[in-house]
Amino acid sequence: MKLKLVIFDCDGVMFDSKFANQTYYNHLLDHFGYPAMNEEELEFVHIHNVHESIRHIFRHYPDQNIQDVDTFRQEIGYAPFLQYMRMEDDLIQFLDTCAPRYQLAVSTNRTNTMEPILEIFKLKDYFVKVMTAENARRPKPAPDALLEILEHCNCEVDEAIYIGDSVIDREHSAGCGMRLIGFKNKKLAAEYHVNNFMEILKLPPFQQ
Repeated sequence: MKLKLVIFDCDGVMFDSKFANQTYYNHLLDHFGYPAMNEEELEFVHIHNVHESIRHIFRHYPDQNIQDVDTFRQEIGYAPFLQYMRMEDDLIQFLDTCAPRYQLAVSTNRTNTMEPILEIFKLKDYFVKVMTAENARRPKPAPDALLEILEHCNCEVDEAIYIGDSVIDREHSAGCGMRLIGFKNKKLAAEYHVNNFMEILKLPPFQQ
């Protein structure tokens, strides 16, 4: 089937956001008097939603009330940490090339931070549907967000492709049988692998 829909993950794909996430979660830990994350914890929070991430990094501190952490998180927001996010250099060029040809959407495990990101970086108008861990029935790796995007865009799964960078993304796309483009991660089990966005245009689905 001809490609009609391109779906993007956010962190590790549209943005290099690892340092932003590291700064954000270490700020939460520091506020409650705990040491910074180790490498394993950094990798975990980079691909999981905020609720799972908070439970994971505070798991060694059973006396800490997680509701207090969540309240503080909502008070500070994510806006102060957006300055540490770096958009991929060729994302805009890729979006401008694809927008006339395909429907574009986002499926991410971010929650209420996704909307401000799209606003600040002037990306909102490119996407016909944005699914997050907040508005999906079940967050990634469950396929619910992709299924809702397919329904919204009136597309079959073979008419869509997902761009991701993690094992969560592989499980997410595999859950509904969608093809995956592995972004800057050649170790990821994916139908295709690329190192930047413009390389995607050379892949077979984009040549039809």
